[in-house]
Amino acid sequence: MVERAEARQVLAAGRRLRDAAERVADGDRHIRGEARDAYLRERDQLLARHLETLPVSALRDAAGAKVRIAPLEKAGLTTIGAVRSRSEAELAQVPGLSPAGARQLKAVAEQVAEAAARSLAVRVNFDTKDRAATALLTAVHRVLRAEPAVGPARGPARRLVDELESALRSASVAGSLLRMLFAGRTRRERAGAAVDQLRRLVEDAEREKLPAKLARAERAIRERPATPRTVWKDFEKRSAEYYTAFGDLGAEQPDVDSSQGFLPTDITGRVRRQELDDTFRTVTLRGYQSFGARFALAQGRVIIGDEMGLGKTVQSISAMAHLRARGETHFLVVCPASVMVNWTREVADRSKLTAYLLHGGQRGANLRTWTEDGGVAVATVDSLHTLDVPAQTRVALMVVDEAHYVKNPDTRRSKAVREWTDRVPRVIFLSGTPMENKLDEFRNLIGYLQPRVADGLDLAGTVAGPVAFRQAVAPVYLRRNQEDVLRELPDLVRAEEWSEFNRAEFSAYREAVAAGNFMAMRQVAFTADPGGSGKLHRLRELVIEARENGRKVVVFSNFRSVLTEVIELLGPGTFGPLTGSTPVEERQKLVDAFSAVPGHSVLISQIQAGGVGLNIQAASVVILCEPQIKPTIEDQAVARAHRMGQVRSVQVHRLLTADGPDQRILEILQQKRQLFDDYARHSEVARSSPDAVDVDLAKAVIAEEQRRLAV
Repeated sequence: MVERAEARQVLAAGRRLRDAAERVADGDRHIRGEARDAYLRERDQLLARHLETLPVSALRDAAGAKVRIAPLEKAGLTTIGAVRSRSEAELAQVPGLSPAGARQLKAVAEQVAEAAARSLAVRVNFDTKDRAATALLTAVHRVLRAEPAVGPARGPARRLVDELESALRSASVAGSLLRMLFAGRTRRERAGAAVDQLRRLVEDAEREKLPAKLARAERAIRERPATPRTVWKDFEKRSAEYYTAFGDLGAEQPDVDSSQGFLPTDITGRVRRQELDDTFRTVTLRGYQSFGARFALAQGRVIIGDEMGLGKTVQSISAMAHLRARGETHFLVVCPASVMVNWTREVADRSKLTAYLLHGGQRGANLRTWTEDGGVAVATVDSLHTLDVPAQTRVALMVVDEAHYVKNPDTRRSKAVREWTDRVPRVIFLSGTPMENKLDEFRNLIGYLQPRVADGLDLAGTVAGPVAFRQAVAPVYLRRNQEDVLRELPDLVRAEEWSEFNRAEFSAYREAVAAGNFMAMRQVAFTADPGGSGKLHRLRELVIEARENGRKVVVFSNFRSVLTEVIELLGPGTFGPLTGSTPVEERQKLVDAFSAVPGHSVLISQIQAGGVGLNIQAASVVILCEPQIKPTIEDQAVARAHRMGQVRSVQVHRLLTADGPDQRILEILQQKRQLFDDYARHSEVARSSPDAVDVDLAKAVIAEEQRRLAV
């Protein structure tokens, strides 16, 4: 009798645990299914609109064979969307089409639709906030809100449902006297074993505190959907997580080749076999980010050259977190002073690792703590040579951010990086612009990491084209571009805002040209006559327009004198200036304060200080006061706003003077950009030599302007 009572207690506990696990598993599938259905409805509407833009004549190209489209056009079915919306029977009624022809056209239209669906991605319009987008974001918000509680319980819940159900079926006999009397010996023994198994399952679950986890997960799943206002505010704050959720829900099918950097199959195979432990990571990675982290782990010493805004930092942190889970303890990040605070924040936000800032008054204490306890040490590239770390301290991975700063092997910073790369087994160089002017400088970076690859590069042979070059550097270099992997990025709209010198400005400009003063030539349009400046007048108009539309603005210039004039023009309420002399710890605080203001605000920043490392995606209007002398500097500045997490289209306005140096600068910039596009991006065979851009830009512009103005 006692045994049967005990069996009943075990059965009851097992049923309670099974029911709780079923509720979590079913509820999780339900809210994720709702999110997927909402996404597919939105994508289907997008697909229908897209197919209505494709002429029916495209069916002939898609079919690869002769098909009759003239009857369709005569019947008014002029788009592929119109054909796809009809059934075969309806198409067969079109005069001039046979049933077989109708069947063929319908099949081809469906093939085109399937191909288009694979290439289309839903992009939520933050400005319109229509009903369908609100429904989609509300469904995804439920998933994201519940995930912290559901994630730890999802696997155990699904496992328990299967294990408990099987054990309960076999053990149920032991709970009934009548059934035990009529059961055979074998069945009674099997029931007794099942009760023991059920008891172990319940005890193991209680020891691992699974009932509490399941209860928290069930409460999170049952929580009522948030209001549209709350959902849209959350989307604005962390849109990247929503787009990542689209992929996690099985709604996105990324371009595998592009997300893997178009690497050779032998390398991609090795990377795919590389595990990535997420025990010490607290964020979900996109597919291409996971690939990047595994590429670094599999290859050991690499350059991740992803375009700005694709998450090179989180890929590096993920590699550290994986190594920490495998027993490693010490990691080192080397970066410009301007992004040190950003690194410590990213480590804290995206992992369970502890970051130590080796800078300022706490440098010594933090260095001692890191040496003893481990974690992520963050040091500046210029102070690396003074970093005194005991030889017995094993640093498992070093990350060098903005690695193109050490491309010149003769500088002190480069020599220090070289010494550390020889000491550390795994190294990641990060740079969206690993080679700005010369391919031999890019080879220098590769030489720090994998000398054999660098020694095997035939720079003379690269003149024949970038394909062979990219194949040669594949073991060490991974590059993905925004358009390859971030299909949800909002539009980037560029506008050139031309103005002319007034009389006072032109006179000052001639004097600067005659003196050969390139810096003065570039600032004349702002400083010679601020009250009559065409550039300042246009800047004011752009800021007023942005204010009326509730958009945030960031204004970049290379010159502090220009920033002073801009602040004087716009008056109080602007944030900044953020310059090279702004303390490192204050830079992100300034950006945070600018971002926190509801609606319109303006940030004024020196382009080298604010255009690297900081995240300014709250801004959707970027004003560049003058063209920069390196093609990558503007790209970096724009990428501060046009990056993963941006929810609005980004407007980029370049202020240019028609009769000043700007036109000459733009012409030479285009030549420099061509080299980078050909060798660092995925493009067709290059036709220009690396030597074609080996130009002293300042001297070239001065000489051209002196000839033009006869001074």
